[in-house]
Amino acid sequence: MNRREVMAGAGAIAVSAALPNRALAADPFVSKRPPVRARRVTSKAVEAEIKAVQAKIADPELAWLFENCYPNTLDTTVKLGTIDGKPDAFVITGDIDALWLRDSSAQMQTYVHLAGKDADLRRVFQGLIQRQARCILIDSYANAFMEDPNARSSLSAVNDKTDMKPGVAERKWEVDSLCYTMRLAHSYWTATRDKTPFDALWAQGAARAVATFREQQRKDGPGPYHFQRIDPSPTETLMFGGLGAPTRKVGLIHSMFRPSDDACVLPFLIPSNLFAVSALRMLAQVHNEARGDAAAARDCLALAAEVQAALDAHGKMPDGRGGEVWAYEVDGYGNAIFMDDANVPSLCGLALLGAADRNDPLFRRSAALAWSRRNPYFFEGSAAQGIGGPHVGMDMIWPMSIVVHARNSDDDAVIRQCLHWLKATHGGTGFMRESFHKDDPAKFTRSWFAWANGLFGELILDVAKRKPALLAERF
Repeated sequence: MNRREVMAGAGAIAVSAALPNRALAADPFVSKRPPVRARRVTSKAVEAEIKAVQAKIADPELAWLFENCYPNTLDTTVKLGTIDGKPDAFVITGDIDALWLRDSSAQMQTYVHLAGKDADLRRVFQGLIQRQARCILIDSYANAFMEDPNARSSLSAVNDKTDMKPGVAERKWEVDSLCYTMRLAHSYWTATRDKTPFDALWAQGAARAVATFREQQRKDGPGPYHFQRIDPSPTETLMFGGLGAPTRKVGLIHSMFRPSDDACVLPFLIPSNLFAVSALRMLAQVHNEARGDAAAARDCLALAAEVQAALDAHGKMPDGRGGEVWAYEVDGYGNAIFMDDANVPSLCGLALLGAADRNDPLFRRSAALAWSRRNPYFFEGSAAQGIGGPHVGMDMIWPMSIVVHARNSDDDAVIRQCLHWLKATHGGTGFMRESFHKDDPAKFTRSWFAWANGLFGELILDVAKRKPALLAERF
């Protein structure tokens, strides 16, 4: 099953229990973490940070949410092992037993600032960076992978009309999948200066990722990727024999699917191309400093410069107010779509990824317009405001969009409102979900979605650093 099927299998929208568990009636904020013996990975540095930050949070429910959400990836999704005597870490998304390059990177990004002080945490990063390199070498166009590299997909994606290989769980080509692996490698390197995972295998995977970006500029033909799926939703398949909509080849990288795993309407996904520019520059730094490979670094920087020039020429559109914003998707012919999707990279999420300076006026205008009725996937309800996307349907707000909005803001009132929304809409689960209904947070999708939990944890850490007085309030 893919993400959409997981939701459909349990009913597209889950409904939380109307009454609290009687055992929790006396204390509704009992930890929902697994027992210590059942946790996948325990990090002393993470546990110390939980205690230190919780002590600063006056609101008991917010403190409880932080305790549940922040360690969720380590508690529940990491499978540790060794391959050829080296660490291996397989990180699932939560309720889907497969590794997404994007999700696994984003989930572990939550803890990278602590890796320098915790050997157990470093082992997870070393294992994941190595595992991602092996996955890319299996198929650089795949977005998700099986734990066993020789296994056929356990999802219905096994029936997709594409070049499915053993070890691949799903083969949706998404530029951001490879960008996330570059960002994770860079974040780990800058936090630790540990060369351990950056061996010849990793270098081969990195080279293949850069080559895939070049192939998907499609300057010399359509390239090797094609994808079709028999599905009633048009967001699950591609037109023209699986190649996607037509484009003018201008130097941008084609992305057939968005970070939501939904098909692009126009194949030049601007947030992902912006992410590619920053990720290639990050990768160049790792090549230079961790491996002393100046040639590989130059190749990354050259491609980044080419894509940046194409973005400057083709990635913007009028904002209707006399200025310009980044488009969401373009085709190189002058056609553009403005919208935003909650999944990151998004127009709102560019600064979070390092793909834009948070004070850049172009980014600020783009994010502000995305957080408005100009975006068809911006929803306003009695429970909250936020951004969703086609993946789970109309009126469903993704908590990660609220987290990103708070991270973008320097306004205490905005951050305070976002914290209130997040506290009020967890539907009694004690965790962030994939999405909830704008008027009824008891209706939600995916109660075990580790990426969203990690982002919430990062928000609390960010507030503790930038706006500590807010944590002394109750929401």
